[in-house]
Amino acid sequence: MFISSAFAQTAPAAAGGGDMMSSLGSMLPLVLMFVVLYFVMIRPQMKRQKEARAMIEALAKGDEVATAGGLLGKITQIGEQYLTVEIAKGVEVQVQRSAVVQVLPKGAIK
Repeated sequence: MFISSAFAQTAPAAAGGGDMMSSLGSMLPLVLMFVVLYFVMIRPQMKRQKEARAMIEALAKGDEVATAGGLLGKITQIGEQYLTVEIAKGVEVQVQRSAVVQVLPKGAIK
């Protein structure tokens, strides 16, 4: 009716070799999920950040840009952190470089 203490102590020793394999097998889905998450979410996001950083560093005077606030204009002056953007004749605003979200093709702003 009751398990003898000698039998209870010898059972885990027999399954000692399979215990490590079962723990690795149970971690395999977690590792697979992380690998899929990396290739589906993390890697593309890092690529987009790299492209955005390169676009901001390549800004030049005369480029037509769109800002995060929705302003469209032509760059008239470039500083280290700020740009001066002409949004209409005689109207210039100063924006941060990081506010530029897109460089438009030449002639896009009429």
